[in-house]
Amino acid sequence: MFPFLTVLVVLPAVGAAVLWALPASARGRVREIALGITVIELLLAAVMFLQFDRDAAGAFQFAELHSWIPQIGTSWALGINGIGLSMVLLAVILTPVAIVAGWREDTDLKKRTNYLALILLSQAFMVGIFVARDVFLFYAMFEAMLIPVYFLIGMFGGLQRRYAAVKFLIFSLVGGLIMLVGVIALYFQGPGGEQGFLTDNLTGLDLATTTERLIFLAFFLAFAIKAPMFPVHTWLPDVAETARVGTTALLVAVLDKIGTFGMLTLCVVLFPEAARWAAPVIIVFAVLSILYGALLAIGQENMLRLVAFTSISHFGIMVLGIFAFQQTSIEGASLYMFNHGISTAALFFVVGFLIVRHGTANISEFGGLQKVVPIFAGTFLIIGLSALGLPGLSPFISEILVLIGAWGAVPVAVAFATLGVVLAAIYILWLYQRVFAGPTRKGLEKTRELSLRERLVAWPLIAVMVILGFFPAIAINYLRDPAQDIVSIVSVEEAGQ
Repeated sequence: MFPFLTVLVVLPAVGAAVLWALPASARGRVREIALGITVIELLLAAVMFLQFDRDAAGAFQFAELHSWIPQIGTSWALGINGIGLSMVLLAVILTPVAIVAGWREDTDLKKRTNYLALILLSQAFMVGIFVARDVFLFYAMFEAMLIPVYFLIGMFGGLQRRYAAVKFLIFSLVGGLIMLVGVIALYFQGPGGEQGFLTDNLTGLDLATTTERLIFLAFFLAFAIKAPMFPVHTWLPDVAETARVGTTALLVAVLDKIGTFGMLTLCVVLFPEAARWAAPVIIVFAVLSILYGALLAIGQENMLRLVAFTSISHFGIMVLGIFAFQQTSIEGASLYMFNHGISTAALFFVVGFLIVRHGTANISEFGGLQKVVPIFAGTFLIIGLSALGLPGLSPFISEILVLIGAWGAVPVAVAFATLGVVLAAIYILWLYQRVFAGPTRKGLEKTRELSLRERLVAWPLIAVMVILGFFPAIAINYLRDPAQDIVSIVSVEEAGQ
């Protein structure tokens, strides 16, 4: 069998090395080379998707197992189920889109090369995390990913980029180091041996109650920071405001999904009793994230910070769906991970196009643009409506699945969470009104309409949202079996208490 997963991990990493190794005379084509690598990655993922057995979406397919460091029990173990497949597809779709979105950035060839190489390296770690079936390998990818992301934030962006990069790194390192303690403790609770870190060998362990809960908390904290959840979210708005839009789009749309992905595939599966024990408190913080993020989004004057706070709110919905432990809610949370990625990336990109035109993200500097650039305004409105969950666009069905699925388990939490959906209409429509409606502000009369390149960035993402909005079963059919398996693990643990 062709090693799809290894190739998908290694190809962008090799691509990054190639970019850095290019002689100065060849760096004028670095954008085309980087884009070509990501397109090849996308095509390989598409072939893998076509060969994926949807009827066995709960099983880990395209499995690879090779000894890596047998002395400490870790292996190069890869595999992918329906949830992992959706995350890999999200990563390989958005990376080339981000490159095209920032096509005209960096006249300095050395700077351009470094940026694109770091983007490729980030993609390698993203894919690696979503396909890792060895806990130590997952952790190694999780921590290694910080390196390219730190430099993407700290080297490219606004005046406060170094502060934002250090803040991101500190939050992530603290969570990662605590998680490392949990990884080591988990290994010693397992069977040990040369494959002691395989998730298959660590699932279903008979752990002492206190031990399981402590290890669960070590993993969960790292994922809550990554997600990000209130109150460990404060690094995200600073990063969104100062990093490049392409960096922020990939960070929020894909990289932050590692948090919810880890909750689904490690926290709940490896520690089901602890997950049930912690669920009431986690759900409270999920609801707080929903309402807090939405309320702060309403009060933002910076469009990038506004979109960042909307994501904190949306991540709260995902976490609510996961820890309600209902099949429908977990299907909805899994689907929302993909749909939110498409929607939020598109929103960041169109905000970035505005910033490029006028050099500011301050909402007060805009007004009346729909009279000047109607196509831009219509594109922005459709993407914004997806963020507020308009029926017919893909995020809507995700939110509905979470709320309906979770209602039977936590109706009070769902009632409060629904307020977040109402608040979403306020912050999105008010943003559109202040930027595009009303009289045209002086100095904006010559604003450029969306270019062909910008339309090629935004419109395909809109098409994905429309297709999955009307035909969500295309994706749900790949998520149903994994969600059922997760619910079964938690239910069996509960029945055995």
